[in-house]
Formats: sequence, C-alpha cells, structure tokens
Amino acid sequence: MARKPTKKQKLSVMVSSTVYGIEDLLDQLYALLDKFGYDVVMSHRGTIAVNSTEHAFESSLKATEKCDLFLGLIMPFYGSGVAKGQLSITHQEMKKAVELNKPRWFLAHEFVVFARLLMRGAGFKTADARAAVDFKAAGALNDLRVIDMYETATLQDKAFGDRQGNWVQKFHSADDALLFASAQFHRYGEIEQFVRDNLGNPEVVKAGIEAKTSGK
Repeated sequence: MARKPTKKQKLSVMVSSTVYGIEDLLDQLYALLDKFGYDVVMSHRGTIAVNSTEHAFESSLKATEKCDLFLGLIMPFYGSGVAKGQLSITHQEMKKAVELNKPRWFLAHEFVVFARLLMRGAGFKTADARAAVDFKAAGALNDLRVIDMYETATLQDKAFGDRQGNWVQKFHSADDALLFASAQFHRYGEIEQFVRDNLGNPEVVKAGIEAKTSGK
C-alpha cells in the first residue's frame, strides 16, 4: 500500500484554470489529488494564500512560484476580469510555471487544439498574427489567446530539440481529464523522489538548465 504523507511532508500541486463551466471538473480534480495525498492549491476551492494588500494576480503568481507541481487546464474560455493589454491570471500562471521550469502537466480541451489547427491553416501561425484578427467571441471559443496558452505549454518558442517538458494532453470530456490526472498523479512516491532528487538543490537545477541551453 502506498505511503500517505503527513501534512508536513505533502507535496503541493497547483491547479491552474479558468472556472467558467467546469466547476464540477475542478471539484473532482481537487478530490482526486487530495485523495492521492497532495496539498491542492486551487483558486476555485479557495486554497490559494491571499494577502489583502496584494492584487489577485500577485497572489496567484506567488502561489505558482511556491508550488512543487503544476497542473494547467487550457480551456476554450480565456478568463474574466482581464484588463486591456494584460494577460489573464491563468495565462500568467502558466507562463510563470514554464519560466520556472516547474514539474508540470497540461491538459488542453479539444476545441483549443482544433482552433489552433484552423488558424494555422488560414495562415495565422503566430500570436502576433492572431492578435491582428478581429475575432468575435463564439459559443465554443471566446478568445484566440487560448491558443497562445497552448503554445506556451508546448514550448513553441524553442527549437524542436529543446522542448523538454512540452507534453500537452488533449481531452474531450471530464472523464478524459480525470483519467489523465489519475494516471499521472497516483505515483506520489515516485514524484516525491523526483522532486527531492532534481529540485532540492537550486545550484544543481541551474547547472542542468545551463547545460541544456548551451548544448552540452
């Protein structure tokens, strides 16, 4: 039987996603990850540490920085409350997780994957090209920047050989998403060992990243 960690020992996993229309899925993910023994950080469930003197963006990004593991859901809805010229909170969380090279997993709804293929086929292959499109929110997709989020997760800005950690799992239904999360996160002991071996010493991590970027 797998060892269930004590509260002090728990690895924290941040679940980053818009909330609109997927409240039930987020509740199920929370319950699943909690059952596996993780400390689940999720804005929908109110488990992100907040500070009354901070903007919500700041609290979310600090949570991203502090978490041990990161699970991102890329949905067809970009998010609400986005100021003009700013990225959504979820988008910023995902960019921060990639920037910090967090151990991470991504799920992308099939509508997002299809929209990307459609836009590329129409000649809009970059974020700048898509930003110039006069896009009107449709029932299935409300913002083309969800494609940017997908490309952030798949490391499209890097050379093909440098895209370590770029797996994004397409999903159709809540059952698909839960199956992926279960398959990945039930291995608590293995993931805990990985974090201990690879992320316990910042200098080792830094040296490894530098070696990769220099081609050694």
